[in-house]
Amino acid sequence: MTPSIQLPQRIYLLRHAKSGWAEPGGRDFDRSLSDAGFAEAEILAETAADRGYRPDLVVCSTAKRCRQTAEAINRVFSGLVEFRYVDALYNAPAEAYLEIVSSIRGVEALMLVGHNPAIEEVFARLCGNDVMARTVPEGYPTSGLAVIDAVSEEAYVLRDFLVG
Repeated sequence: MTPSIQLPQRIYLLRHAKSGWAEPGGRDFDRSLSDAGFAEAEILAETAADRGYRPDLVVCSTAKRCRQTAEAINRVFSGLVEFRYVDALYNAPAEAYLEIVSSIRGVEALMLVGHNPAIEEVFARLCGNDVMARTVPEGYPTSGLAVIDAVSEEAYVLRDFLVG
């Protein structure tokens, strides 16, 4: 008998921390975190760890600001978390993020580190527009982290929302 391979039971949706503006002639992809963004990312990572929120796998956009945000998570969990960097998450629609969620097997807790509007759209699709509107009425903030738990194979519920 083959063991059942489940979708992640917990999904973390992390929008990158606050970034600076692109350098003149520079690409949006290469935008770095601002000083405030570096601080946000560190605070968020430490708060998540303090609350016992630890992903098993982080799938992160390769954009510089996302990688820098994920580095804060890596520092806090120092080698306890696997990281994968995916070019396709940059400028991707919500469907690309959801495809990653549905393709991951054998991971209890998955974190996606990416961009708006996709992160906000994934949040709305998983938890519903009403939950999104109540939780982030001004829009999904930079260094916002939704902690979402599966209640069935097709239903998710918001457990917590943190901001760095």
